[in-house]
Amino acid sequence: MKNRKKTSISKRLLNSLVFLAILLVILTGTLVSVQYYYSQLNMYSERAFEYSRTAADFIDGDTVEKYVETGEKDDYYYTVLEFLNATQKEGDLKYYYVFVPYEDDLVYVWDATNVEGYCELGTHENYMSEKSKAATFEIFRQDPPEKISFQTDARYGHIASAYSPVFNSAGDPVAVAAVDLSIPNIRRAVLYYILIVVISIFGIIAVAMTLYYSQVERNIIKPIRTLRKSTAEMIKNLERDKKIDINIKTGDEIEELANAVVKMDGDLREYISELSAVTAEKERIGAELNVANRIQASMLPRIFPPFPDRKEFDLHAFMMPAKEVGGDFYDFFMTDKDHIALVMADVSGKGIPAALFMVISKVLIKTSVQAGLSPAEALSKVNSQLLDGNDTGMFVTVWLAVIDIRTGEGIAANAGHEHPALKKNGTGYEMVKYKHSPAISTIDGINFTEHEFRLEPGESVFVYTDGVTEATDSNLELFGEERLVEILNRNSDAAPEDLLPAVKEAIDGFVGAEPQFDDITMLCFRYKGL
Repeated sequence: MKNRKKTSISKRLLNSLVFLAILLVILTGTLVSVQYYYSQLNMYSERAFEYSRTAADFIDGDTVEKYVETGEKDDYYYTVLEFLNATQKEGDLKYYYVFVPYEDDLVYVWDATNVEGYCELGTHENYMSEKSKAATFEIFRQDPPEKISFQTDARYGHIASAYSPVFNSAGDPVAVAAVDLSIPNIRRAVLYYILIVVISIFGIIAVAMTLYYSQVERNIIKPIRTLRKSTAEMIKNLERDKKIDINIKTGDEIEELANAVVKMDGDLREYISELSAVTAEKERIGAELNVANRIQASMLPRIFPPFPDRKEFDLHAFMMPAKEVGGDFYDFFMTDKDHIALVMADVSGKGIPAALFMVISKVLIKTSVQAGLSPAEALSKVNSQLLDGNDTGMFVTVWLAVIDIRTGEGIAANAGHEHPALKKNGTGYEMVKYKHSPAISTIDGINFTEHEFRLEPGESVFVYTDGVTEATDSNLELFGEERLVEILNRNSDAAPEDLLPAVKEAIDGFVGAEPQFDDITMLCFRYKGL
Protein backbone atom coordinates (compact mmCIF):
# COMPACT_ATOMS: atom_id res chain seq x y z
CA MET A 1 0.00 0.00 0.00
CA LYS A 2 1.35 3.41 -0.96
CA ASN A 3 1.88 5.91 1.82
CA ARG A 4 -0.87 8.48 1.79
CA LYS A 5 0.35 12.06 1.64
CA LYS A 6 -0.26 13.76 4.96
CA THR A 7 -1.85 17.20 5.21
CA SER A 8 -1.65 19.36 8.32
CA ILE A 9 -4.81 20.37 10.16
CA SER A 10 -4.10 24.06 9.56
CA LYS A 11 -3.85 23.49 5.80
CA ARG A 12 -7.04 21.42 5.81
CA LEU A 13 -8.79 24.10 7.81
CA LEU A 14 -7.57 26.84 5.47
CA ASN A 15 -8.68 24.87 2.41
CA SER A 16 -12.06 24.25 4.03
CA LEU A 17 -12.50 27.93 4.87
CA VAL A 18 -11.57 29.00 1.33
CA PHE A 19 -13.99 26.46 -0.11
CA LEU A 20 -16.70 27.58 2.31
CA ALA A 21 -16.08 31.23 1.46
CA ILE A 22 -16.32 30.56 -2.29
CA LEU A 23 -19.45 28.48 -1.77
CA LEU A 24 -21.08 31.20 0.35
CA VAL A 25 -20.19 33.87 -2.20
CA ILE A 26 -21.61 31.80 -5.06
CA LEU A 27 -24.80 30.86 -3.23
CA THR A 28 -25.38 34.32 -1.76
CA GLY A 29 -24.48 36.08 -5.00
CA THR A 30 -26.79 33.80 -6.99
CA LEU A 31 -29.73 34.26 -4.64
CA VAL A 32 -29.24 38.01 -4.44
CA SER A 33 -28.73 38.26 -8.20
CA VAL A 34 -31.89 36.34 -9.07
CA GLN A 35 -34.00 38.22 -6.57
CA TYR A 36 -32.57 41.60 -7.57
CA TYR A 37 -32.93 40.85 -11.28
CA TYR A 38 -36.63 40.04 -10.99
CA SER A 39 -37.27 42.92 -8.61
CA GLN A 40 -35.64 45.30 -11.06
CA LEU A 41 -37.54 43.75 -13.94
CA ASN A 42 -40.81 44.24 -12.06
CA MET A 43 -39.82 47.80 -11.23
CA TYR A 44 -39.02 48.56 -14.85
CA SER A 45 -42.25 46.88 -15.96
CA GLU A 46 -44.32 49.00 -13.61
CA ARG A 47 -42.43 52.07 -14.81
CA ALA A 48 -43.06 51.19 -18.46
CA PHE A 49 -46.79 50.76 -17.85
CA GLU A 50 -46.92 54.07 -16.01
CA TYR A 51 -45.50 55.79 -19.08
CA SER A 52 -47.74 53.89 -21.49
CA ARG A 53 -50.83 54.71 -19.43
CA THR A 54 -49.73 58.35 -19.18
CA ALA A 55 -49.43 58.59 -22.94
CA ALA A 56 -52.78 56.81 -23.46
CA ASP A 57 -54.49 59.22 -21.05
CA PHE A 58 -52.82 62.28 -22.56
CA ILE A 59 -53.78 61.57 -26.18
CA ASP A 60 -57.19 62.50 -27.55
CA GLY A 61 -58.35 59.31 -29.20
CA ASP A 62 -60.77 61.16 -31.51
CA THR A 63 -57.82 62.68 -33.39
CA VAL A 64 -56.07 59.42 -34.18
CA GLU A 65 -58.28 58.34 -37.08
CA LYS A 66 -57.92 61.78 -38.76
CA TYR A 67 -54.11 61.70 -38.58
CA VAL A 68 -53.98 58.18 -40.00
CA GLU A 69 -56.35 58.97 -42.89
CA THR A 70 -54.96 62.40 -43.90
CA GLY A 71 -51.33 62.10 -42.82
CA GLU A 72 -51.45 65.83 -41.99
CA LYS A 73 -49.93 67.19 -38.77
CA ASP A 74 -51.30 70.10 -36.77
CA ASP A 75 -50.40 71.88 -33.54
CA TYR A 76 -52.00 69.22 -31.38
CA TYR A 77 -49.99 66.55 -33.16
CA TYR A 78 -46.75 68.36 -32.35
CA THR A 79 -47.87 68.93 -28.79
CA VAL A 80 -48.23 65.18 -28.30
CA LEU A 81 -44.92 64.57 -30.06
CA GLU A 82 -43.14 67.05 -27.78
CA PHE A 83 -44.71 65.30 -24.80
CA LEU A 84 -43.44 61.93 -26.00
CA ASN A 85 -39.97 63.31 -26.73
CA ALA A 86 -39.67 64.94 -23.32
CA THR A 87 -40.95 61.92 -21.46
CA GLN A 88 -38.82 59.47 -23.47
CA LYS A 89 -35.68 61.46 -22.68
CA GLU A 90 -36.51 62.02 -19.05
CA GLY A 91 -37.53 58.39 -18.44
CA ASP A 92 -34.58 56.91 -20.37
CA LEU A 93 -36.97 54.88 -22.49
CA LYS A 94 -35.68 53.12 -25.55
CA TYR A 95 -38.83 53.71 -27.63
CA TYR A 96 -42.00 55.70 -26.90
CA TYR A 97 -44.65 55.59 -29.62
CA VAL A 98 -48.33 55.30 -30.56
CA PHE A 99 -49.67 53.11 -33.36
CA VAL A 100 -52.86 51.72 -34.79
CA PRO A 101 -52.92 47.93 -35.12
CA TYR A 102 -54.28 46.23 -38.21
CA GLU A 103 -54.63 42.60 -39.12
CA ASP A 104 -51.57 42.51 -41.38
CA ASP A 105 -49.41 45.26 -39.93
CA LEU A 106 -49.45 48.38 -37.79
CA VAL A 107 -49.36 52.10 -38.66
CA TYR A 108 -47.39 54.62 -36.65
CA VAL A 109 -49.14 57.75 -35.43
CA TRP A 110 -46.52 59.23 -33.10
CA ASP A 111 -42.94 58.10 -32.42
CA ALA A 112 -40.49 59.92 -30.16
CA THR A 113 -37.77 61.40 -32.33
CA ASN A 114 -34.94 61.27 -29.76
CA VAL A 115 -33.73 57.94 -31.16
CA GLU A 116 -32.27 57.02 -34.50
CA GLY A 117 -34.62 55.24 -36.86
CA TYR A 118 -37.89 56.70 -35.52
CA CYS A 119 -40.99 56.26 -37.68
CA GLU A 120 -43.03 59.09 -39.22
CA LEU A 121 -46.78 59.40 -39.21
CA GLY A 122 -48.38 56.80 -41.47
CA THR A 123 -45.40 54.45 -41.57
CA HIS A 124 -46.46 50.81 -41.92
CA GLU A 125 -44.47 48.11 -40.18
CA ASN A 126 -44.86 44.40 -39.65
CA TYR A 127 -45.36 43.05 -36.18
CA MET A 128 -42.12 41.84 -34.60
CA SER A 129 -43.70 38.42 -33.96
CA GLU A 130 -46.99 36.63 -33.59
CA LYS A 131 -46.49 37.07 -29.87
CA SER A 132 -46.24 40.82 -30.34
CA LYS A 133 -49.35 40.81 -32.55
CA ALA A 134 -51.34 38.79 -30.00
CA ALA A 135 -50.27 41.09 -27.18
CA THR A 136 -51.30 44.14 -29.23
CA PHE A 137 -54.82 42.92 -29.92
CA GLU A 138 -55.23 41.67 -26.35
CA ILE A 139 -55.08 45.22 -24.96
CA PHE A 140 -58.06 46.27 -27.07
CA ARG A 141 -60.35 44.70 -24.50
CA GLN A 142 -62.29 47.06 -22.28
CA ASP A 143 -60.24 46.02 -19.22
CA PRO A 144 -56.97 44.72 -20.66
CA PRO A 145 -54.40 43.03 -18.38
CA GLU A 146 -51.09 44.77 -17.92
CA LYS A 147 -48.58 42.14 -18.87
CA ILE A 148 -45.10 42.97 -20.08
CA SER A 149 -44.15 41.43 -23.41
CA PHE A 150 -40.58 40.21 -24.02
CA GLN A 151 -39.36 39.83 -27.58
CA THR A 152 -36.26 39.93 -29.72
CA ASP A 153 -36.05 41.58 -33.11
CA ALA A 154 -33.15 41.99 -35.53
CA ARG A 155 -33.84 45.72 -35.81
CA TYR A 156 -34.83 46.68 -32.28
CA GLY A 157 -32.91 44.06 -30.27
CA HIS A 158 -34.02 42.41 -27.01
CA ILE A 159 -36.78 44.56 -25.53
CA ALA A 160 -39.59 44.47 -23.01
CA SER A 161 -42.76 46.18 -24.26
CA ALA A 162 -45.67 47.69 -22.29
CA TYR A 163 -48.94 48.41 -24.15
CA SER A 164 -51.90 50.56 -23.06
CA PRO A 165 -55.03 51.23 -25.18
CA VAL A 166 -55.99 54.72 -26.36
CA PHE A 167 -59.75 55.21 -26.26
CA ASN A 168 -61.91 57.68 -28.19
CA SER A 169 -64.76 59.65 -26.66
CA ALA A 170 -67.10 56.74 -27.30
CA GLY A 171 -64.91 54.47 -25.13
CA ASP A 172 -63.63 52.37 -28.02
CA PRO A 173 -59.92 51.52 -28.35
CA VAL A 174 -58.48 53.23 -31.43
CA ALA A 175 -54.70 53.04 -30.89
CA VAL A 176 -51.96 51.66 -28.70
CA ALA A 177 -49.53 53.68 -26.57
CA ALA A 178 -46.31 51.63 -26.32
CA VAL A 179 -43.10 51.83 -24.31
CA ASP A 180 -40.06 49.68 -25.09
CA LEU A 181 -37.32 49.08 -22.52
CA SER A 182 -33.86 47.72 -23.38
CA ILE A 183 -33.28 44.40 -21.59
CA PRO A 184 -29.44 44.59 -22.01
CA ASN A 185 -29.46 47.96 -20.28
CA ILE A 186 -31.43 46.47 -17.41
CA ARG A 187 -29.04 43.54 -17.22
CA ARG A 188 -26.00 45.81 -17.17
CA ALA A 189 -27.46 47.68 -14.24
CA VAL A 190 -28.22 44.42 -12.46
CA LEU A 191 -24.75 42.99 -13.15
CA TYR A 192 -23.11 46.13 -11.83
CA TYR A 193 -25.19 45.86 -8.68
CA ILE A 194 -24.37 42.14 -8.35
CA LEU A 195 -20.66 42.86 -8.73
CA ILE A 196 -20.81 45.37 -5.90
CA VAL A 197 -22.80 42.91 -3.75
CA VAL A 198 -20.43 39.98 -4.45
CA ILE A 199 -17.35 42.06 -3.69
CA SER A 200 -18.93 43.27 -0.46
CA ILE A 201 -19.97 39.73 0.57
CA PHE A 202 -16.54 38.34 -0.28
CA GLY A 203 -14.86 41.07 1.73
CA ILE A 204 -17.07 40.46 4.77
CA ILE A 205 -16.60 36.69 4.56
CA ALA A 206 -12.84 37.04 4.07
CA VAL A 207 -12.53 39.20 7.18
CA ALA A 208 -14.74 36.80 9.18
CA MET A 209 -12.83 33.73 7.98
CA THR A 210 -9.48 35.36 8.77
CA LEU A 211 -10.57 36.18 12.31
CA TYR A 212 -12.00 32.67 12.74
CA TYR A 213 -8.84 31.01 11.37
CA SER A 214 -6.60 33.05 13.68
CA GLN A 215 -8.72 32.01 16.67
CA VAL A 216 -8.63 28.32 15.68
CA GLU A 217 -4.91 28.52 14.95
CA ARG A 218 -4.17 30.01 18.37
CA ASN A 219 -6.61 27.98 20.50
CA ILE A 220 -6.68 24.59 18.74
CA ILE A 221 -4.03 24.00 16.08
CA LYS A 222 -1.05 25.41 17.98
CA PRO A 223 -1.89 23.43 21.17
CA ILE A 224 -2.36 20.28 19.07
CA ARG A 225 1.10 20.80 17.54
CA THR A 226 2.49 21.12 21.05
CA LEU A 227 0.73 17.89 22.09
CA ARG A 228 1.98 16.08 18.99
CA LYS A 229 5.57 17.14 19.65
CA SER A 230 5.36 16.17 23.30
CA THR A 231 3.83 12.74 22.64
CA ALA A 232 6.39 12.08 19.90
CA GLU A 233 9.18 12.73 22.42
CA MET A 234 7.50 10.74 25.20
CA ILE A 235 9.40 7.50 24.54
CA LYS A 236 12.74 9.32 24.34
CA ASN A 237 11.92 11.13 27.57
CA LEU A 238 11.12 7.80 29.20
CA GLU A 239 14.54 6.49 28.22
CA ARG A 240 16.17 9.67 29.56
CA ASP A 241 13.93 9.60 32.65
CA LYS A 242 12.73 13.09 31.77
CA LYS A 243 9.12 14.09 32.32
CA ILE A 244 7.27 15.87 29.52
CA ASP A 245 6.36 19.52 30.05
CA ILE A 246 3.20 20.80 28.37
CA ASN A 247 2.01 24.32 29.14
CA ILE A 248 -1.36 24.79 27.45
CA LYS A 249 -3.89 27.18 28.98
CA THR A 250 -6.91 27.31 26.68
CA GLY A 251 -9.58 26.75 29.31
CA ASP A 252 -11.32 24.07 27.26
CA GLU A 253 -11.07 20.39 26.21
CA ILE A 254 -7.62 21.00 24.66
CA GLU A 255 -6.26 21.95 28.08
CA GLU A 256 -7.94 18.88 29.57
CA LEU A 257 -6.31 16.74 26.88
CA ALA A 258 -2.90 18.25 27.66
CA ASN A 259 -3.37 17.51 31.37
CA ALA A 260 -4.44 13.96 30.46
CA VAL A 261 -1.26 13.49 28.39
CA VAL A 262 0.88 14.69 31.31
CA LYS A 263 -0.95 12.29 33.64
CA MET A 264 -0.59 9.49 31.08
CA ASP A 265 3.17 10.12 31.03
CA GLY A 266 3.31 9.76 34.80
CA ASP A 267 1.06 6.68 34.79
CA LEU A 268 3.13 5.14 32.01
CA ARG A 269 6.32 5.60 34.01
CA GLU A 270 4.71 3.99 37.03
CA TYR A 271 3.29 1.17 34.91
CA ILE A 272 6.65 0.46 33.28
CA SER A 273 8.27 0.30 36.70
CA GLU A 274 5.63 -2.12 37.97
CA LEU A 275 5.73 -4.11 34.72
CA SER A 276 9.48 -4.52 34.99
CA ALA A 277 9.07 -5.92 38.48
CA VAL A 278 6.21 -8.20 37.42
CA THR A 279 8.11 -9.37 34.36
CA ALA A 280 11.12 -10.25 36.45
CA GLU A 281 8.88 -12.16 38.85
CA LYS A 282 7.14 -14.00 35.99
CA GLU A 283 10.48 -14.93 34.49
CA ARG A 284 11.56 -16.33 37.84
CA ILE A 285 8.30 -18.27 38.22
CA GLY A 286 8.56 -19.46 34.63
CA ALA A 287 12.04 -20.77 35.26
CA GLU A 288 10.80 -22.57 38.36
CA LEU A 289 7.89 -24.08 36.41
CA ASN A 290 10.26 -25.31 33.72
CA VAL A 291 12.36 -26.98 36.39
CA ALA A 292 9.21 -28.47 37.94
CA ASN A 293 8.11 -29.77 34.51
CA ARG A 294 11.45 -31.45 34.00
CA ILE A 295 11.35 -32.93 37.49
CA GLN A 296 7.80 -34.19 36.93
CA ALA A 297 8.72 -35.71 33.57
CA SER A 298 11.83 -37.33 35.02
CA MET A 299 9.70 -39.03 37.69
CA LEU A 300 7.72 -40.95 35.08
CA PRO A 301 9.00 -44.09 33.33
CA ARG A 302 9.95 -43.05 29.80
CA ILE A 303 11.92 -45.97 28.38
CA PHE A 304 9.87 -48.37 26.26
CA PRO A 305 9.65 -51.27 26.16
CA PRO A 306 10.27 -51.06 29.92
CA PHE A 307 10.95 -54.80 30.38
CA PRO A 308 12.38 -56.03 27.07
CA ASP A 309 13.16 -59.48 28.50
CA ARG A 310 9.54 -60.13 29.49
CA LYS A 311 7.50 -61.59 26.63
CA GLU A 312 4.29 -62.15 28.62
CA PHE A 313 2.99 -58.61 28.09
CA ASP A 314 3.40 -55.42 26.11
CA LEU A 315 3.18 -52.01 27.82
CA HIS A 316 3.22 -48.38 26.76
CA ALA A 317 2.36 -45.09 28.55
CA PHE A 318 2.16 -41.47 27.49
CA MET A 319 1.69 -38.04 29.13
CA MET A 320 1.25 -34.69 27.36
CA PRO A 321 1.35 -31.94 30.00
CA ALA A 322 -0.72 -28.77 29.64
CA LYS A 323 0.94 -25.35 29.79
CA GLU A 324 0.96 -25.36 33.59
CA VAL A 325 2.60 -27.96 35.73
CA GLY A 326 -0.07 -30.53 36.50
CA GLY A 327 -0.51 -33.51 38.76
CA ASP A 328 -1.14 -36.41 36.35
CA PHE A 329 1.16 -39.37 36.68
CA TYR A 330 1.39 -42.99 35.71
CA ASP A 331 3.63 -45.76 36.98
CA PHE A 332 4.32 -49.46 36.48
CA PHE A 333 6.76 -51.73 38.24
CA MET A 334 7.33 -55.38 39.01
CA THR A 335 6.41 -56.29 42.59
CA ASP A 336 8.10 -59.64 42.10
CA LYS A 337 9.04 -61.80 39.11
CA ASP A 338 5.40 -62.84 38.52
CA HIS A 339 3.39 -59.66 39.31
CA ILE A 340 3.29 -56.20 37.77
CA ALA A 341 1.59 -53.10 39.27
CA LEU A 342 -0.10 -50.49 37.08
CA VAL A 343 -0.87 -46.99 38.40
CA MET A 344 -2.84 -44.13 36.79
CA ALA A 345 -3.48 -41.03 38.96
CA ASP A 346 -4.53 -37.40 38.81
CA VAL A 347 -3.73 -34.87 41.57
CA SER A 348 -6.16 -31.98 42.10
CA GLY A 349 -4.95 -28.48 41.23
CA LYS A 350 -2.17 -27.15 39.08
CA GLY A 351 1.30 -25.75 39.46
CA ILE A 352 4.16 -26.59 41.76
CA PRO A 353 1.96 -27.69 44.72
CA ALA A 354 0.25 -30.28 42.51
CA ALA A 355 3.62 -31.49 41.20
CA LEU A 356 4.98 -31.87 44.72
CA PHE A 357 1.83 -33.69 45.84
CA MET A 358 2.16 -35.96 42.78
CA VAL A 359 5.75 -36.88 43.66
CA ILE A 360 4.82 -37.71 47.23
CA SER A 361 1.75 -39.74 46.15
CA LYS A 362 3.72 -41.68 43.56
CA VAL A 363 6.46 -42.61 45.99
CA LEU A 364 4.01 -43.63 48.74
CA ILE A 365 1.90 -45.80 46.38
CA LYS A 366 4.94 -47.59 44.95
CA THR A 367 6.44 -48.14 48.41
CA SER A 368 3.17 -49.56 49.77
CA VAL A 369 2.64 -51.97 46.87
CA GLN A 370 6.25 -53.14 46.87
CA ALA A 371 5.86 -53.82 50.60
CA GLY A 372 3.37 -56.57 49.65
CA LEU A 373 0.09 -54.74 50.31
CA SER A 374 -2.91 -55.39 48.08
CA PRO A 375 -4.27 -52.47 45.99
CA ALA A 376 -7.00 -51.71 48.55
CA GLU A 377 -4.56 -51.92 51.48
CA ALA A 378 -2.00 -49.79 49.67
CA LEU A 379 -4.55 -47.06 48.91
CA SER A 380 -5.83 -47.10 52.48
CA LYS A 381 -2.32 -46.66 53.86
CA VAL A 382 -1.45 -43.88 51.40
CA ASN A 383 -4.75 -42.19 52.21
CA SER A 384 -3.82 -42.01 55.91
CA GLN A 385 -0.30 -40.80 55.14
CA LEU A 386 -1.46 -38.01 52.82
CA LEU A 387 -4.18 -36.81 55.18
CA ASP A 388 -1.62 -36.30 57.94
CA GLY A 389 -0.66 -32.61 57.73
CA ASN A 390 -2.55 -31.95 54.45
CA ASP A 391 -3.61 -28.38 55.22
CA THR A 392 -4.04 -27.48 51.53
CA GLY A 393 -6.97 -29.87 51.04
CA MET A 394 -5.36 -31.47 47.97
CA PHE A 395 -6.39 -34.97 46.92
CA VAL A 396 -5.55 -37.52 44.22
CA THR A 397 -7.68 -39.94 42.20
CA VAL A 398 -5.99 -43.29 41.62
CA TRP A 399 -6.57 -46.45 39.63
CA LEU A 400 -4.24 -49.18 40.94
CA ALA A 401 -4.03 -52.77 39.73
CA VAL A 402 -1.72 -55.72 40.32
CA ILE A 403 -1.70 -58.39 37.57
CA ASP A 404 -0.34 -61.95 37.77
CA ILE A 405 1.53 -62.30 34.47
CA ARG A 406 1.36 -66.11 34.71
CA THR A 407 -2.43 -66.31 34.64
CA GLY A 408 -3.66 -62.83 33.57
CA GLU A 409 -5.62 -62.51 36.79
CA GLY A 410 -5.72 -59.03 38.25
CA ILE A 411 -7.00 -57.09 41.26
CA ALA A 412 -7.83 -53.38 40.88
CA ALA A 413 -8.94 -50.63 43.23
CA ASN A 414 -10.38 -47.34 41.98
CA ALA A 415 -10.17 -44.26 44.22
CA GLY A 416 -12.41 -41.80 42.40
CA HIS A 417 -10.63 -42.22 39.06
CA GLU A 418 -11.91 -42.62 35.47
CA HIS A 419 -13.41 -45.96 34.40
CA PRO A 420 -10.85 -48.26 32.73
CA ALA A 421 -11.47 -49.69 29.25
CA LEU A 422 -11.04 -53.45 28.92
CA LYS A 423 -10.54 -55.21 25.59
CA LYS A 424 -11.95 -58.72 25.42
CA ASN A 425 -11.28 -61.07 22.54
CA GLY A 426 -14.15 -61.00 20.06
CA THR A 427 -15.93 -57.93 21.54
CA GLY A 428 -13.32 -55.17 21.57
CA TYR A 429 -12.93 -52.40 24.14
CA GLU A 430 -15.67 -51.64 26.65
CA MET A 431 -15.78 -49.36 29.67
CA VAL A 432 -15.71 -51.32 32.95
CA LYS A 433 -18.01 -49.30 35.18
CA TYR A 434 -18.55 -49.87 38.88
CA LYS A 435 -18.97 -47.73 41.96
CA HIS A 436 -15.78 -45.86 42.83
CA SER A 437 -14.28 -45.41 46.23
CA PRO A 438 -13.57 -41.80 47.30
CA ALA A 439 -10.38 -40.10 46.17
CA ILE A 440 -7.28 -40.43 48.33
CA SER A 441 -6.68 -37.73 50.97
CA THR A 442 -10.34 -36.81 51.34
CA ILE A 443 -11.73 -39.00 54.18
CA ASP A 444 -9.74 -40.80 56.84
CA GLY A 445 -10.30 -44.49 57.57
CA ILE A 446 -11.72 -45.50 54.16
CA ASN A 447 -11.92 -49.17 53.26
CA PHE A 448 -11.27 -49.23 49.53
CA THR A 449 -13.09 -51.77 47.36
CA GLU A 450 -11.22 -54.20 45.15
CA HIS A 451 -12.39 -55.65 41.84
CA GLU A 452 -11.08 -58.81 40.24
CA PHE A 453 -10.63 -59.27 36.50
CA ARG A 454 -8.90 -61.69 34.17
CA LEU A 455 -7.04 -61.08 30.91
CA GLU A 456 -6.74 -63.76 28.27
CA PRO A 457 -3.84 -63.67 25.84
CA GLY A 458 -4.43 -60.84 23.33
CA GLU A 459 -6.65 -58.86 25.71
CA SER A 460 -5.76 -55.37 26.99
CA VAL A 461 -6.55 -52.81 29.65
CA PHE A 462 -6.50 -49.07 28.83
CA VAL A 463 -6.44 -46.45 31.62
CA TYR A 464 -6.27 -42.66 31.35
CA THR A 465 -6.92 -39.36 33.15
CA ASP A 466 -9.84 -36.95 32.64
CA GLY A 467 -7.71 -34.82 30.30
CA VAL A 468 -8.63 -37.37 27.60
CA THR A 469 -12.41 -37.47 27.92
CA GLU A 470 -12.75 -33.79 28.90
CA ALA A 471 -10.79 -32.39 25.96
CA THR A 472 -13.04 -29.58 24.60
CA ASP A 473 -13.59 -28.22 21.09
CA SER A 474 -14.57 -24.68 20.04
CA ASN A 475 -18.27 -25.48 20.67
CA LEU A 476 -17.47 -26.48 24.27
CA GLU A 477 -18.29 -30.12 23.47
CA LEU A 478 -16.32 -32.81 25.34
CA PHE A 479 -14.41 -35.61 23.61
CA GLY A 480 -16.21 -38.05 25.91
CA GLU A 481 -16.14 -41.78 26.60
CA GLU A 482 -18.06 -42.76 23.45
CA ARG A 483 -15.48 -41.21 21.12
CA LEU A 484 -12.70 -42.76 23.19
CA VAL A 485 -14.16 -46.28 22.92
CA GLU A 486 -14.77 -45.72 19.20
CA ILE A 487 -11.15 -44.79 18.49
CA LEU A 488 -9.91 -47.65 20.69
CA ASN A 489 -11.97 -50.20 18.75
CA ARG A 490 -10.93 -48.63 15.45
CA ASN A 491 -7.36 -49.51 16.49
CA SER A 492 -8.15 -52.56 18.63
CA ASP A 493 -5.46 -54.71 17.01
CA ALA A 494 -2.75 -52.03 17.30
CA ALA A 495 0.13 -52.54 19.69
CA PRO A 496 0.12 -50.23 22.75
CA GLU A 497 2.91 -48.05 21.32
CA ASP A 498 0.73 -47.45 18.23
CA LEU A 499 -2.62 -47.22 20.00
CA LEU A 500 -1.75 -44.28 22.26
CA PRO A 501 -0.57 -41.97 19.42
CA ALA A 502 -3.76 -42.87 17.51
CA VAL A 503 -5.89 -41.74 20.47
CA LYS A 504 -3.85 -38.54 20.83
CA GLU A 505 -4.26 -37.80 17.12
CA ALA A 506 -8.04 -38.24 17.40
CA ILE A 507 -8.13 -35.83 20.35
CA ASP A 508 -6.09 -33.22 18.44
CA GLY A 509 -8.40 -33.51 15.44
CA PHE A 510 -11.43 -33.04 17.69
CA VAL A 511 -10.28 -29.97 19.63
CA GLY A 512 -8.65 -28.29 16.62
CA ALA A 513 -6.91 -25.03 17.52
CA GLU A 514 -8.39 -24.86 21.03
CA PRO A 515 -5.76 -24.76 23.80
CA GLN A 516 -5.08 -27.78 26.02
CA PHE A 517 -6.27 -27.05 29.55
CA ASP A 518 -5.39 -30.34 31.26
CA ASP A 519 -2.73 -33.03 31.11
CA ILE A 520 -3.44 -35.91 28.76
CA THR A 521 -2.16 -39.17 30.25
CA MET A 522 -2.73 -42.75 28.97
CA LEU A 523 -1.45 -46.26 29.64
CA CYS A 524 -2.16 -49.48 27.75
CA PHE A 525 -1.24 -53.00 28.97
CA ARG A 526 -1.66 -55.96 26.58
CA TYR A 527 -1.43 -59.46 28.01
CA LYS A 528 0.26 -62.07 25.77
CA GLY A 529 0.41 -64.99 28.18
CA LEU A 530 3.20 -67.47 28.79
